[in-house]
Amino acid sequence: MKTNFLQTPIDYLKGVGPGRADLLRQELGIHTYQDLLNLFPNRYLDRTRYYKISELQRSTAEVQIVGKVTHLKTVEHKNKKRLVATFRDETGEMELVWFRAHKWIRESLKINRPYVIFGKTNWFNGFSMAHPEMELLEEHKRGLQAGMQPVYPSTEKLSNKGITNRVVNKLMQQLFRETGGRFFETLSAELLDELKLMPKSEALINIHFPKNAEKLAKAQYRLKFEELFYIQLQLIARNMSNKKKIKGHPFESVGKFFTEFYNDHLPFNLTGAQKRVLKEIRNDMGSPAQMNRLLQGDVGSGKTIVALMSMLLAIDNQYQACLVAPTEILAQQHYNGLKELLANMEVSIRLLTGSTPRSERNELHQMLENGELDILVGTHAVLEDKVKFNNLGLAIIDEQHRFGVAQRSKLWHKNTLPPHILVMTATPIPRTLAMSLYGDLDISVIDELPPGRKPIRTVHRYDNNRLKVFAFIRDEIKKGRQVYMVYPLIEESEKLDYKDLMDGYESIEREFPKPDYQISIVHGRMKAEDKDYEMDRFVRGETQIMVATTVIEVGVNVPNASVMVIESAERFGLSQLHQLRGRVGRGAEQSFCILMTGHKLSNDSKTRLETMCATNDGFEIAEVDLKLRGPGDLMGTQQSGVLNLKIADIVKDNDILKAARYYAIKTLKEDPGLKEEKNARIRHTYQQMAKHKNIWNYIS
Repeated sequence: MKTNFLQTPIDYLKGVGPGRADLLRQELGIHTYQDLLNLFPNRYLDRTRYYKISELQRSTAEVQIVGKVTHLKTVEHKNKKRLVATFRDETGEMELVWFRAHKWIRESLKINRPYVIFGKTNWFNGFSMAHPEMELLEEHKRGLQAGMQPVYPSTEKLSNKGITNRVVNKLMQQLFRETGGRFFETLSAELLDELKLMPKSEALINIHFPKNAEKLAKAQYRLKFEELFYIQLQLIARNMSNKKKIKGHPFESVGKFFTEFYNDHLPFNLTGAQKRVLKEIRNDMGSPAQMNRLLQGDVGSGKTIVALMSMLLAIDNQYQACLVAPTEILAQQHYNGLKELLANMEVSIRLLTGSTPRSERNELHQMLENGELDILVGTHAVLEDKVKFNNLGLAIIDEQHRFGVAQRSKLWHKNTLPPHILVMTATPIPRTLAMSLYGDLDISVIDELPPGRKPIRTVHRYDNNRLKVFAFIRDEIKKGRQVYMVYPLIEESEKLDYKDLMDGYESIEREFPKPDYQISIVHGRMKAEDKDYEMDRFVRGETQIMVATTVIEVGVNVPNASVMVIESAERFGLSQLHQLRGRVGRGAEQSFCILMTGHKLSNDSKTRLETMCATNDGFEIAEVDLKLRGPGDLMGTQQSGVLNLKIADIVKDNDILKAARYYAIKTLKEDPGLKEEKNARIRHTYQQMAKHKNIWNYIS
């Protein structure tokens, strides 16, 4: 089968025509024969069994029956008409009912000819079936018959315009007739043989017209593997080509700054995981290729130290470094933390955000350009064109999912040679998602917490336990500790009867009255200076309780805070709960996280709360989150298109994804340019995909 035949516009397929073609394009994105072929069914109905009318049960769902229409009449009731047919087989009779399209049905129905009908049965003084699918028995036998009937994705508009599942099924049959069911093989004989995969043509026939469940399972595996294999092939090929093509600055020496910091100023011993990750980064930056590495580490795992030591390596090699964060609060926190760590060293570091005064900005720009400034910490302001470096060697991006691709590329152009890139995230990404979203980055994971950190104890309490929770808070404050109380809303919403911030603040003031207790309040609608003032009071220990919305999710580091109370915890997503919990447990004392909820909880909410109480492991939590929410939601809209897969599901098909990645790496290692004859099919398919930018070409 020539592949270019499959690029034929869908208008030319018999049975489509201009009107249907427009609808298929608008509603399902079907422009070509190839797109229709890749419209895979959502589910299948078992059409292997033909029921007799006498076998029908009142609970029977969808059934198919062979029989004849013997009589047709119109029944009127309260200005409404329905068309009723008597349908008989050798064991009994039932009614078929239509509430619309009477004229067309009357004209097309053939009395006393054998039909196969299919649909849901209802019981009311006898069995009936409304709007059945009907096909003359002789046509039914001639068609490409599937034992399991496919149900295709559809939309309300398509159904209303008469493009039913049956119509799509007919179009698919026509497509297979026109192509003869022969399709270009996309995988090498070696892969087909080693993995015992079904050939492409057979897989496509069995995905659309499966004869039985076993053949369907083999067809699904084959097509899922192929989809994931080519995604991984593209990502890995890009990674390999970048390493070859994009030259970086080789940081050849480990000099006085790195050594001095390691020997004299390191506040604690590095964990094994931190040492391993630093070694990976040093190896990358020591080679002439540009580093592109994703650093994953849970809340409090010590990513900042690794980032700083990587920046000191750049400075040792006469380069500058920058760290870009998504918010001013986070940039400020990074800056304060790094400044403190560098207090006794001769390294110049400055902060640049949207609120940096113009006079200070001009001074900063000058210092950057003449090389006086070693490290620049900032927000999106760093990406502006007027910010020019003398010699940028390393760019670190924190919480990468908040930055678009275009923004990241701006950092590349800050220098003649692109800087090494280290992307950090405290939102653990499940391995399956990381392989698909960041398959073109090398991945490092800090999976160990610094010694002396005690795991945070997490408990779930209902609203009627509130007095006990307040008593526990008083005891902690007596010990000199501080407490966060987080609310999901700022003002009362009529639709949601959740505890809101202002209501909560008043009740906490009553329970913890002045002058014995001092309370800070922080929320997103406050002016920046008021917010900073309140946060500052809490950081300095002048207030014992911080009442806040999720603005404290990132950006506050108070080792003395040991209790996190999350009100209406069922309102928060898992990753948000985990991030909020990470605000405590930063000192040596035992910390606690209390999840408060009402008694009415959905199953998903119960799963989230149970997961939080069962584990502190961010990666485990991320896996549960991925199962609950799906990949699109997990990464936000910016990334969701990346995983717009046709047939595979990276949550359910985790094992297939691992196999696909393994074989993609193996193929490219053995034959980087896919030049060998045995990989001719793979090379051809890969080139076609790049050319037509079709279903696989959406990796950002």
